[in-house]
Amino acid sequence: MPSHARPLLAALILLAAAGAAPAQDAPIPTVNVPYTRDPVDKSYRKMLRGMDRYQRDIALAPRSTLRFQVLPRLPTVKLDGVTLQVKGDSVTLPVAMAQDHSFTLERNPQAVREDAALVANRKTSSMTWRAMVRSAGVPEGMRRLGDLRLECLVGMESGLVSNNSRLFSWLSDLLADADQVCADRDGNYLQFSDRPLFGVTLRHGGRAETLPFRALYAGGTQTPDTLPYCDCQVLLDRTYYAPIWDRGWPDDTLIGFEYMDDPAEGAPPVAGKDEARARLGPPAMAVRFDSGHEVWMYEHPPARRVPPLPDGRPQKAEQVLLFGPGGEALKARRREP
Repeated sequence: MPSHARPLLAALILLAAAGAAPAQDAPIPTVNVPYTRDPVDKSYRKMLRGMDRYQRDIALAPRSTLRFQVLPRLPTVKLDGVTLQVKGDSVTLPVAMAQDHSFTLERNPQAVREDAALVANRKTSSMTWRAMVRSAGVPEGMRRLGDLRLECLVGMESGLVSNNSRLFSWLSDLLADADQVCADRDGNYLQFSDRPLFGVTLRHGGRAETLPFRALYAGGTQTPDTLPYCDCQVLLDRTYYAPIWDRGWPDDTLIGFEYMDDPAEGAPPVAGKDEARARLGPPAMAVRFDSGHEVWMYEHPPARRVPPLPDGRPQKAEQVLLFGPGGEALKARRREP
């Protein structure tokens, strides 16, 4: 949750609970409407506001295009065959889907007046939604940081981040300010890669930095209880937090990816999980994925003297191990602070 939202959360939840049940003796009016938008449907008005935001902040990615994309949220969801339409009281507009399940929206004044929704032939909460900003000239397989910054602004303005709780869907409208989320170190706007990740590296000029383990896999802290409330539910191994808040990295910074299925650059230091436990002890963090793969992160003293973190904690080097479904070690990498 963004840091600016935390002081409000408890009060808002209490307010929601207090307002959830009407007084027993109060009459409840009945209103018939032709079409009622489900709270988890995507608001057409909001998505147009996201398109407006893209135009306002195009300087972040001046040679880019904007599309929207749907991604699976539940393991049972198959995106092939998904259809979308903008639906209001009296207007229905088909939305063409590309093979990568991306689309654009046309502007329709009638749909705006009717507060139409973007609905799918799947449960809307079974998918996650993102803005896609792509700049010309970016090397294949890489991303540009300015594009990701603009994706966050457009995505938050459009109300694309989804969850399975109607209460939290309601709260998100109050807490999710695009400018604060996208500029906050703790904004936690998830990005998705094309394939399961093992490492992410930023490069600009002669500077290069590998993201820490906590910037991958939705922070590495998801549990079976919390995962249903994250739109990374079935894409956990593809998620990362890019430092879009850190203006020390220019918009033209390129982001490269090492995937779990890329060839290993040398043999791992252990043969499998049993040897890792025996030689290295329990990991500082570990994440298991639906595929059966696991990543373990160990912390070690850094190879050189480095200043402490702003909160006074010492910086640590990281060793990350990737294990296959059978417990065999597949890859390893080390990150120095």
